[in-house]
Amino acid sequence: MNTVLIIANALVLFTFIIHTFGGDKNLRAIEPEPDSPKRLRIFWTMSRGAFHIVSIDFLFASIGLALINFTNYFKDTKLLLNLLALYFLGYGIAFLVSLIISRKFQNIYFKMWQWLLMLLIAGLIYWGNS
Repeated sequence: MNTVLIIANALVLFTFIIHTFGGDKNLRAIEPEPDSPKRLRIFWTMSRGAFHIVSIDFLFASIGLALINFTNYFKDTKLLLNLLALYFLGYGIAFLVSLIISRKFQNIYFKMWQWLLMLLIAGLIYWGNS
């Protein structure tokens, strides 16, 4: 058993749970009123759908890591772990870039720390695969 990969797996599973349920609660708090312009309701609904596509990404990554950590389901785990590390690295970079190009507010990089979590997960997977 690889402790580093198990920690990464636990972080991804925790991220899935918080993202799915806590994030959706936050999204519902800003849902446009039924009498809001249709355009706002469409954009909010599209954003919510895209948000939960990411939830499913976290779920599948967690399942994949669990299969690698606790079974012999995959023959070549090195390649899969490298891909997962790149996947989370990409998520972290994309989130950080979105903060860089967005309108700033005080402590934006610390209040919106998800980019750092994605980079941490990528690093743990890479380290655990070394």
